[in-house]
Amino acid sequence: MSAISDTDLDEHPERAGTPPEGARQEPPPGESPTAWIRRAAHEYGPALAVYGTVKLTGFTVFMWLLGWSGDYLANNPRFGGGAKPWDVVGGWDGWWYQQIAVNGYHPAPIKVIGPPPFEFEQNSVAFFPLYPGAMKLVSAVTGLGPYGAGMVVSILASFVAAAGIYALTARLFDRRTGVIAAAVWGFFPGSGVEWAVYSDSLFVALAAWSCYLIVERRWLAAGVTVFVAGLNRPTAAALVAALGVAALIALYQRRDGWLGPVSALVIAPLGFVGYLAWVNWRMGDWGGYFKLQKGAWLHFFDYGDHTFTVLKTLLLGKGVYAFTYPTEDMIALFLVLLLPPLLFLLVRLKVPVFLLVYTAVTIVLVLGSSQIFGNTSRYLLPVFPLFLPIAVALRRLSLPALGALVGWAAIASGWYAGYVLFELGIP
Repeated sequence: MSAISDTDLDEHPERAGTPPEGARQEPPPGESPTAWIRRAAHEYGPALAVYGTVKLTGFTVFMWLLGWSGDYLANNPRFGGGAKPWDVVGGWDGWWYQQIAVNGYHPAPIKVIGPPPFEFEQNSVAFFPLYPGAMKLVSAVTGLGPYGAGMVVSILASFVAAAGIYALTARLFDRRTGVIAAAVWGFFPGSGVEWAVYSDSLFVALAAWSCYLIVERRWLAAGVTVFVAGLNRPTAAALVAALGVAALIALYQRRDGWLGPVSALVIAPLGFVGYLAWVNWRMGDWGGYFKLQKGAWLHFFDYGDHTFTVLKTLLLGKGVYAFTYPTEDMIALFLVLLLPPLLFLLVRLKVPVFLLVYTAVTIVLVLGSSQIFGNTSRYLLPVFPLFLPIAVALRRLSLPALGALVGWAAIASGWYAGYVLFELGIP
């Protein structure tokens, strides 16, 4: 089954599958909030129930593996350790987010601490403000500490992301495919960070719903959503590019006037551009953010040189590269090798052009950067359009076969997306 372009949706609305009632249709006049909730629950309930089951299964297996190995007990609580298995998901980047939620930012001029590669002292401004800001708000309202607040934000956001992936997929295909796509979001490589003190779930929630709003041609809402996503991570640039392409197509085709598309174009990039400008201003260096990423975290765009070195080393079995984590790296290699066929199948589905742009730009930003290669599975987690070919293929299975396959993937994800990511590598 093929998807359809934006123009096809306009000219042949009957080809769009079964539209998600809770998202697409306006509430009937006089509908009570209770009736709306029942209608939304009927629409989104199956997808959220399947996603929740998949994630709970994987998270349980992840915690069991941590307890079985016991290695986390010997690790620094800041770096994959803790007193309890679940403390592990609050370390690494999660430690930084907790510090920001409690203490705020402290921008300062870049401090040189040594020769390359770790040239500069790490600073919290490398982490964008939306997620720790949400943590601080939840903590103030609930009384939870930063770890608990972070988990609440991530788990709730993961369900919002599942709903958004379902809504977009059901809009382009049908409800069954949408439910499967939500399940794939739960067991995709890297999905272990969805229920952790990490910002990934919040970003994917905003990305999925912004793409849905673009398909619906709700330009102002799409622009605002992309703006907010830009306050979460700089890779929102891919969303800005996608929205820009969709808006320019709409302007060229003169479908929605000019005010909506132009407003979206103007608003969308202000989130990440504004934060970068603030950081650079406070640091006294207009290139400070990217210098900090390169000199303190070794994360910078190198046109794919590091990725090529890793791939050559893994494929030929000789050579060296920084941050070698054998098991995590092999999973990342497997995912990278899957990208070409998944991209080919995504193009064959004839999805709207802006989804192809979002997917391609995100992949270029990930594979074109020097970073911990094993984390490729996490960095590619926001590329949810890649779930579409998988979901379309799986929808042909019978319900028992589909349930068995998804169930096994959920169990296995506790290892490859959880334990490997957090204990056999650096998430």
